Amino acid sequence: MSRFRNLVRFLALATVWGSAFVAISAGLDHFPPVLFAAFRYDIAGVLMLAYAAVAVDDWRPRGRSEWSLVAVGAVLLIAAYHAFLFVGQQHTTAAAAAIVVSLSPVLTTGFARLLVPSDALSPVGVGGLLVGLLGVAVVARPDPANLLSVDAVATGLVFCAAAAFGLGSVLTRRIDASLPIETMEAWSMLGGAVLMHGVSLALGEPLEPSTWTRPEALGALGYLSLVASALGFLLYFDLLERLGAVEINMVSYVAPIVAAVVGWLYLGEVVDATTAAGFGFIAVGFVLVKRRALREEFGHALDPGRSSSE
Repeated sequence: MSRFRNLVRFLALATVWGSAFVAISAGLDHFPPVLFAAFRYDIAGVLMLAYAAVAVDDWRPRGRSEWSLVAVGAVLLIAAYHAFLFVGQQHTTAAAAAIVVSLSPVLTTGFARLLVPSDALSPVGVGGLLVGLLGVAVVARPDPANLLSVDAVATGLVFCAAAAFGLGSVLTRRIDASLPIETMEAWSMLGGAVLMHGVSLALGEPLEPSTWTRPEALGALGYLSLVASALGFLLYFDLLERLGAVEINMVSYVAPIVAAVVGWLYLGEVVDATTAAGFGFIAVGFVLVKRRALREEFGHALDPGRSSSE
């Protein structure tokens, strides 16, 4: 029964986060991209901070290490990731963006090995990283005669988003701070939102409030803030504790399927065979990079009585 509940929650999280890419595409018709991302985390950050104040004792950071953790989260996990994603997704489909973002767990492992030279990737792991990058190239389909085409640049920006998230994930783990994850996420969301407002102003994004109040605009913003961010992260925290980091990473490979189906139903977006093949390369890359952790995790799941010494 417990594993069934975990499966239901896992699928719910994949559905919420996969459909979020479609909500981004829908909202970009009404909001400038960086400002849209900032609005999302204005709302989500306040909600998450309210939850942290009730759910944990340490609802605000204290000391240099805890504020450093929040700063990395704000700059890389929230601001850089979402600014690159929202700008890039103006010229990609929801499914293609979700597929490129699914490279994040592979890039996280690559950054971890790069920052800890004594823990280098094995030849198979290096091969997995290269296969994952090949998958991104397949999705982007760069034209050698025009490497700066709109589609290629857009995919490159989404890749930068995945890289920012991967690097941020590694750096936050390396900071010695005992801040609860709910508190870290809440303050990172608020800090990231402030940074994105600054970037939006610097880019001169247009301010047209009349377009923000249209039902589809409010629906997209509300879905991203309340469902994908607030509810999504609560599901994530719960599953992270129950399943661990390896299994929760698998959400990244179910979400693109959801994004493809919802994008087709709601926006009429079609995933072609080349994009699907790129997703296959990225998934294979993940398996190669994480093969030992997957073997151990799912080996224990299939044989719970096996001792740790085996």
